[in-house]
Amino acid sequence: MNRFIFSICAVGLFFAAGQALQCYKCDIGFWNLCITTKTDCTGTDQCYSGVGKAAKVIDIKMKGCLNVSECNRVTDVTFTGNSILYQMNKTCCNTDLCNAAPHQARVTLLSLTLATLAGAIVANAVV
Repeated sequence: MNRFIFSICAVGLFFAAGQALQCYKCDIGFWNLCITTKTDCTGTDQCYSGVGKAAKVIDIKMKGCLNVSECNRVTDVTFTGNSILYQMNKTCCNTDLCNAAPHQARVTLLSLTLATLAGAIVANAVV
């Protein structure tokens, strides 16, 4: 009987250890427009939400999986060379879908136009 209970516990631990942390992922978003998908983290990764501001005007957001050693830090994001584009504050959490996705914004002509203009401004700032 004890062997049976031990076997059940061992199988349960095996499946629990094999489950990956599930997070929302958004490669890059501007203002509150960040289109997310769900992704599974691996190893020592945790969910993170990143917030930055480019050109001191444009809010930039990122979400996904991040190694624990890089969590809860402010990092400089650069584009070729030493020129800093913006700083990204990345905060982590360790439960499924804890880096909550923003409400899905309706994609309207105005929001697409604003996102395009923001991209053009950032591209001009880089060049």
